[in-house]
Amino acid sequence: MQHLLDLATYPIDRPDSDECKALIERCRADLAAHGMYNLDGFLKPEVAQAAADDLKSTMASAGFTHSRMHNIYFKKDLPDLAPDHPALTRFQTVNHTLCADQLGASPVTEIYAWPPLVDFLAVTMGKRALFAMDDPLARINVMAYHEGETLNWHFDRSEFTTTLLLQAPEAGGDFEYRTDLRTADNPNYEGVARLLRNEDPDLRAITPTPGALNVFRGINTPHRVTRIRGNRERMIAVFSYYDKPGVTFSEEERIGFYGRSA
Repeated sequence: MQHLLDLATYPIDRPDSDECKALIERCRADLAAHGMYNLDGFLKPEVAQAAADDLKSTMASAGFTHSRMHNIYFKKDLPDLAPDHPALTRFQTVNHTLCADQLGASPVTEIYAWPPLVDFLAVTMGKRALFAMDDPLARINVMAYHEGETLNWHFDRSEFTTTLLLQAPEAGGDFEYRTDLRTADNPNYEGVARLLRNEDPDLRAITPTPGALNVFRGINTPHRVTRIRGNRERMIAVFSYYDKPGVTFSEEERIGFYGRSA
C-alpha cells in the first residue's frame, strides 16, 4: 500500500507504534472539537490525480446525473414546522456519480477494503469495529461536480462520512460546515434558519487538497460544498462503512440515488 498512501506521515499500518497512537489521539481530538478530521496527502497527490484521470471517461459516458431540489433534511416536510419555515428553505444539488461496480481495478477500491484503514477509522470514531458495506453499488461512490454545480446544505443520515478527494476544481469547491448545530434532543430550527440566511458566526470552511482523507460527523453538523468554478471538475470518492455487517440499500434507495437497482 506504500505505492498509494503516505504511510511515513500516516503510519496506520503500524497501529502499535507511538507515531500511530499519536495520530489516533489527534484525530479523536479533532473529531471532538470540530466534528471532523482531515489528513492532507493521505493518498499521494499524484496517485489521486491518476485515479481521477482514469475514471473521467467512464464518468462522462456512464455517470448518473443526480439533480434534485431539497431542504437541509432531505425530507418533504417536518411535522413540527410550518411549510414556509426558513429552516425548510429549498435549494438545488447537482452531481454525477459512479458506483462501486463501475470503478474497476482503481486505487479507490483497493484502499477501501484495506484492513488497516478500516481498523484505523473504527478506532478514531470510537467504534468497536467497522465493516465494509455489502451493497454492490453504494459501498464506494465517486462523485464529480462540474462548473456551476454544488452539493448543497444537508445533514447526513449516517453518523460518519469518509471521503478521499481525487481532484480539486480551479476555484470553489470549499467544504463549509457548522459543528454540532443540533443535538438528538434539540433540533435548533432557529439556528438552522440563521445558518441558511448566512448569519451564523460559527460557520467554518476548509479547502481540501487532492489526496486528503476526511472523516466527518455529519449527522448533527450541516455542511455543503460551495459552487464549482472553472473547467476542472471536483472529483471525490465516498467510502461507506457501518458498525454492523451486511448493510445494503433498498431497491428504492438505489434507484433514487443511482437511477438503477442493480
